Formats: sequence, structure tokens, C-alpha cells
Amino acid sequence: MTEEGRTSEGADRARKLFEAHMPELVPVLDRLAGQLDRPEGDTFLTLATVRPFFSGCTQIGGNGILLRNYDFSPDDCEGTIVSSHFLRPVIGMQDAAWGLLDGMNDAGLAVSLTFGGRFVHGPGFAILIVLRYLLETCDSVDEAIGKLQSIPIAIPQNVTLVDSEKAVTVFVGPDIPLAEAPDACAANHQHLPVPDEQEQFSRTQERLSAIRAVGTDVAAMLKPPLYQSGYDEGLGTVYTAHYQPSEGRVTYYWPGESWEHSFDDFVPGFRTVTIGQAASRSR
Repeated sequence: MTEEGRTSEGADRARKLFEAHMPELVPVLDRLAGQLDRPEGDTFLTLATVRPFFSGCTQIGGNGILLRNYDFSPDDCEGTIVSSHFLRPVIGMQDAAWGLLDGMNDAGLAVSLTFGGRFVHGPGFAILIVLRYLLETCDSVDEAIGKLQSIPIAIPQNVTLVDSEKAVTVFVGPDIPLAEAPDACAANHQHLPVPDEQEQFSRTQERLSAIRAVGTDVAAMLKPPLYQSGYDEGLGTVYTAHYQPSEGRVTYYWPGESWEHSFDDFVPGFRTVTIGQAASRSR
């Protein structure tokens, strides 16, 4: 949490922001906060006082499919796939207690995030709780975009949304109005040109070009340049997620392994997986 968020004034602002923009989730927030043994737990769960964090990621939507690589530091990834029923059934990759990196709901809507590539920060929510809110309250891409337009987002993010009829990527952030991307693909930039130093570090334009060329191809996501190995820089691929929301089904992939879940068949368990090998083998 930010230092401002640890003050009584900051906590009050976070609460009011949550009540104003996510009123449907307030009872859930209070119930979850009551289960925590930390006095700042209720403020943390608003995810409106979180220090900015930056990651990689590449994603694409189309033909009812949402496919993404999540690139981050493995040590800082919660690694929990959750089937929840707060307001409705939702399955997704959880982070920050109840936020989501990506997920789908029982209405056939799927959403996913990537960092927008600009290192600015402002008042607003971590995108993790926004994805949770969209999946808990929206049935379609259009409905979700409508809600996104008025929710303050703390750092630049690219959000890809998919339902049975539409796939869209939008750019959001603390310093820009919501803008629709040229297609339903995203890496880690929003507007061109990308500075040379940023491209050398993140290869965001290279990855975006690659995913546009291959489409929703799981095999391509498990190979360079889409599969990344920069784990020491927080840019290694931690998992690949393949959502088919109209079927209520998601499959997570790692080199040589996959794990499928659905609303009809979600069995609690755990896996130990090996990451990073696909990139090294293909060199």
C-alpha cells in the first residue's frame, strides 16, 4: 500500500472511491475485510491505494477466444486459479487477494490486462479489481466498456475483452480517456512511437506484430518472441491462458503441460510447473 493509503484520510478516500464506482461489490468487500486480521485490510482490498506495478504480457481476442501470455516475476505472482461466486460465477487467475489478471464469467465474457507501457501514476484503482468488477457485473463487451469509461485507473493499462460476438482492446490510464485500439491485440504500449530504449527492453512492438501475424495460436504463444525468458527483469512468461468464455472453459499452458478448468468441471488441486525452457530450447 502507499503511505497515503495508510492514513485515515487516505483510507476514507479509498472507501468513498470504491463505493462510488463499484457499489455492487461493497457488501463483498466488507465480508472479505471481516475475515482479515489486519487493521488496514479493508483499505487494501479496495485496491485503490496500491503502489504502481509494471509487467509485460501479450494478448489477443477473436472468434470467441481470449489468448494471453502473462509476463512477470514468478516470485511475485500469486499463482492461484480461482472459481468464485461473489455476485456470479467467475473463473480467473487471481492476484492481490481478490483481483484478477484475467478471467471469464458465466455470461460468456472474458477479460485480460497488459501494462500500457507509460510510467505515469494517478489516483484510481489497480486494474486487478476493475477486471473483477467487470466480470461480476457485466454480460457483454459493450456493457463492460461502458463501465470502464468512468472508472479511474491508476496506471496505463490495455484491456482486451471478448464475448461471443465481439473482441476489443481498449487503452485506459490516469491521464487519458478510454480509447479503442486498432484491433483486439495488445502488448505493452498504447500510442506510437515507442522509445527505442523501451522497445529494446520490452520488445513490445515486436511481440504485437508477432501476435497479429499468428492470431489465436497457443503453440505460437509458447515460442519466442511471444514466450519471454527475461525473468530477472520481471518479463518472463509465467503462464499462457486460453479462454473460451462462451463454453465456460479455460486452459492454462506451460512448456509441456496444460491444465483445463470450466464452470462445469472445476476441481481444486495444485500443479508444480517448469517455466522458461521453451524459449531456451528454440534458440
